[in-house]
Amino acid sequence: MVAYVADVGQREDFEAVKKKALATGASKVYVLDLKRELVEDYVFEAMKANAIYEGRYLLGTALARPLIAKKHVEIAEKEGTNVLAHGCTGKGNDQVRFELTWMRFMPHVKIVSPWKDKEWLAQFKGRSDMIKYAGEQGIPISATLKKPYSIDENLVHMSYESGILEDPACEPDEGMFKTTVSPMKAPDSETKISIEFDQGVPVKVVNASEGGEITGSLEIFQYLNKLGGENGVGRIDIVENRHVGIKSRGVYETPGGTILFKAHQDLESITLDKEVMHLKELLSPMIAKLIYNGMWYSPEMEFLMAAIEKSQENVSGEVGMSLYKGNAAITGRSSPNSLYGQAISSMDEEGGYNQEDAKGFINITGLRMKLAGLKEARTHDGGIKHEAVAKKVQAK
Repeated sequence: MVAYVADVGQREDFEAVKKKALATGASKVYVLDLKRELVEDYVFEAMKANAIYEGRYLLGTALARPLIAKKHVEIAEKEGTNVLAHGCTGKGNDQVRFELTWMRFMPHVKIVSPWKDKEWLAQFKGRSDMIKYAGEQGIPISATLKKPYSIDENLVHMSYESGILEDPACEPDEGMFKTTVSPMKAPDSETKISIEFDQGVPVKVVNASEGGEITGSLEIFQYLNKLGGENGVGRIDIVENRHVGIKSRGVYETPGGTILFKAHQDLESITLDKEVMHLKELLSPMIAKLIYNGMWYSPEMEFLMAAIEKSQENVSGEVGMSLYKGNAAITGRSSPNSLYGQAISSMDEEGGYNQEDAKGFINITGLRMKLAGLKEARTHDGGIKHEAVAKKVQAK
């Protein structure tokens, strides 16, 4: 058995992971550092698309899975096998994400998935049985019967679900959180920053409150995680719809991602054409759903992301933000590609906009409203009242 663990930003002792794998039956252990690739090729791509699942979830777990699974196939090919295994439950999303990616890159894969095996399920009904078994076998794990929730950590977020959190009315214990401070305990002063983007990609962060600037994809994301965590930014508690049809309660901490997604979307407000922006508003939920459902490498995802890439050509500029007690507020934005015309928008300047033109524009736009009103009037009173009023107006 060859073991594999992906370093996608979880705070873990990977030497201890290796020792544990070898002690529990592995003949070889691969540990791959995928952090920078995760940020550049997955997180930033989802950010360009404004991909937020069901309007709230920033897809922290879902973004890491296709990368982990793709590298898994590469290891299998190196080892000369087509047998791949995972320990995902048969009720969750990750089983779908891993297996669909394996199928894409290894069409003849043979999948070993214990949590969908009858014999396995007869012995292990759930997490409590597994925790008990690990104790009996001397296998070190972090979950306990008192705190049996499932934790998934990576560079993008920390997620908590299952166990005591399965009651959607149960308030999470403050001691559970590992990445962010409580907004109530966050500093009493704001942290002001600016984020610079080039074609939809963040390239620099400047801390106006404390001084200093950060460049580099991974470095920017890690820095914003730090700042967001210190200011209590990025906590959400939601019930989401899993791909398999089950509703699931999840608690997430996504400090850096929350800041970046907000900044990027705001910059688009002055750099995207109106109709392009409105089309993106239709595409973004589609892309988020594809990512959530494990379809990162699907033909439809490739098709949609081609449009997203085109939309980002002019999304360059700077966004100012204020981080304060759980809030990431926009304070301003500027861009060399800005479509915002101050003179045109102003109530005090003419700026090339002739207000008299609005009369014809509204008349043409309102024509179908008039037709609908006349049709409704004919239905109710034969149109007699409206026709009489129209004749009086014409007479005058």
